[in-house]
Amino acid sequence: MIGPPIEHGWLRIERGLITALGRGHPPGQQAERVELGDAILLPGLVNAHTHLEFSALASPMDPAGGLPGWIKRVVAARQQRHGSDETGSAIRRGLAESAAAGVTAIGEIATAVPSHAYDGPGPAVRVFREGLGLRADAVRSLSRLVAADLDRMARSGLAAGVSPHAPYSVHAALGQRLMGEAIGRGLPVAMHLCESREEEELLTSRSGPFRQLLEDLGAWETTCPPVLLPSAEWISRLARARRGIVVHATHIGRDPVALARLARHRDRLAVVVCPRTTGLISNLPPPVPLLMSAGIRVAIGTDSRASNPDLSILAECCTLVEAGLGGPEDALRMATVHGAWALARERHSGCLAVGRPADLAILRPTGPAADPWAAALDPATRVAATVRCGRLIAGTIPPPDGVD
Repeated sequence: MIGPPIEHGWLRIERGLITALGRGHPPGQQAERVELGDAILLPGLVNAHTHLEFSALASPMDPAGGLPGWIKRVVAARQQRHGSDETGSAIRRGLAESAAAGVTAIGEIATAVPSHAYDGPGPAVRVFREGLGLRADAVRSLSRLVAADLDRMARSGLAAGVSPHAPYSVHAALGQRLMGEAIGRGLPVAMHLCESREEEELLTSRSGPFRQLLEDLGAWETTCPPVLLPSAEWISRLARARRGIVVHATHIGRDPVALARLARHRDRLAVVVCPRTTGLISNLPPPVPLLMSAGIRVAIGTDSRASNPDLSILAECCTLVEAGLGGPEDALRMATVHGAWALARERHSGCLAVGRPADLAILRPTGPAADPWAAALDPATRVAATVRCGRLIAGTIPPPDGVD
């Protein structure tokens, strides 16, 4: 991803790192040799935004009623869940599905962090601990819960982040505390912004379907309404963190102030789009051309199985290309180098280079590929194996056939 494709290429892996790569036959250093044959070797894919807690769902939730209607069903599903064991099982299932799809790094949004759910071989995960709440009198207790989970993740060595959920679900005071935790700990921050017209209506007039939903859930106090901030203000706050992610941004073209601030802080902020989720819930494509024209890094995610039939990043890339929002090379850069940057993993993921971890997605095209970019996104191409830090985490590769 940092140079042109290498035909008839090879790479050497030692102790989990790429120590050499080139074209043709490798120099005569003794090593076990694995011949992949006709294959496409990509950097391990990066799913920059997902909610693995819903990975046990067989199909997406009904999008009737737009984002407020869909969220109502998400809340009901969470309430029906039977404790952390069920959540942990869904997370592990999502990690396995992601690995099988060529993913080696994930940006996970979690409302709770079940013990040991992210342990074991599989993709590297940065868990953005989500915080949400609209009651002013609960700000201190909610922020303490988030801080406790961040402490626990730090002790266990799990990469962390912070996620004030969205402008319609986070009191300004709570968001301020969550941002303070992230900045003080040097953590990246992610937030859902400019997702829907209903969100825009709530923020501008404090009315509409979102207001009704929040009242139905008992989250909106009529006598003491919550203090809500517009997307542009949240973007300025995200830019104070080590790295900031704006998730979805479907309607950011309707907010020129937010778009201008996002472009101004593009050295610290990225946007993660989830094409199939946006299509399902909003019946719109993500604003990729607008963002790219503003010089903003765009990464790609799957959101969750609550809004997506699977966790395939390559399928998201195909959807983006088929919609005419970019070419195969654009999409694959979103799924690798841009995703790694968004998760503050640019030194560990996103490209194949000497000194980097050997995180690989091995693809099998149906035949010789004149254009490897297009062949990687051909629906007939399959992910044969996924390797993280030189170790197989999904699929199969041929056994070594001797030494050089």
